[in-house]
Amino acid sequence: MTQIIQIDIEKIEDREEIKKLEGAARIIKSGGTVVFPTETVYGLGANGLDSASVKKIFEAKGRPSDNPMILHISDMEMLSEIALKISTKAKMLIERFWPGPLTMVFEKSDKVPYEATGGLDTVAVRMPSHPAALKLISLSGLPIAAPSANISGRPSPTKSRHVVEDLDGKVDMILSGDDSKIGLESTVIDLTEDNPVLLRPGSITVKELEEVLGEIKVDKSISRKVNPGEKVRSPGMKYRHYAPKGEMILVKGDIERVIYTIKRILDDAVGKGVKAVALIPEEFSNMFEGVKALNMGSLNSPEEVMARLYSCLRECDEYGAEIIAAPYFQNEEEFMAVNNRLSKAAGHNIIQAD
Repeated sequence: MTQIIQIDIEKIEDREEIKKLEGAARIIKSGGTVVFPTETVYGLGANGLDSASVKKIFEAKGRPSDNPMILHISDMEMLSEIALKISTKAKMLIERFWPGPLTMVFEKSDKVPYEATGGLDTVAVRMPSHPAALKLISLSGLPIAAPSANISGRPSPTKSRHVVEDLDGKVDMILSGDDSKIGLESTVIDLTEDNPVLLRPGSITVKELEEVLGEIKVDKSISRKVNPGEKVRSPGMKYRHYAPKGEMILVKGDIERVIYTIKRILDDAVGKGVKAVALIPEEFSNMFEGVKALNMGSLNSPEEVMARLYSCLRECDEYGAEIIAAPYFQNEEEFMAVNNRLSKAAGHNIIQAD
């Protein structure tokens, strides 16, 4: 049976809230599983140094075992225990972005089990900025392995009710807190090569990374489908992720033509009795009559679209959408992370606007 514990983020240093987190830390230390809020999405955590504990995450999520996990830490001592060769470039990124939504890939130490790394000799590490997450890790005294707290393949949870829908009865405890501020998983950068490689886009952009490091490479899998059997170095690269239950189509091109094409596709579907949903920038949300339209946020605010995306995809499922259409955003630099998640959710089903 899952314990669901409400935590008050505004009072996280109060004794009553600390006691709740101490209870969660005991579960982690004893080999159990705890869902906790972070600034990106909710995470499903277990002791990242114990292979049996990590396997419980796979079981709860139904997650493929070759999908690497991120180990979450609360201080630099933990990093030195699990990662080798912390380069000058890594230290520069740590100074600028930690704690925060940046994950770095290092060569792993022998303390990290292969179950946590998808069989790789590298480990992905992040220091979150969310106060409850940091406090839980610190009280546990352990790096916490934590992918997103959802059934594998489904949209990641940004609200505690999303977690309860997916994992109630499958984990030991759910810490129910605030909504995730960012709403997308962390940016992931590989620092095991001389030239750093972006493996997964997030709220920290290529431009921001290059302000610190100079030019970086962008992994080709960010914009293409990964082939079966291909090894990946980061979570979120290989499988269909973030996906609603209905068929999803992305439309690429000039935004006005995109909106016209989405409207045509979904009007046709509704005419055939198919439940259809449009995910639409707020600038065009009043153009859809007879079709359910969800406001993704403004074209002028990638941050707003990030924060709303997974809730919109979950709302599609709540409505019972059989077909969903959304734009593939033209501004590919600013919307790289959003386009990446939309592409994964749609299984790379992208068409050109009429």
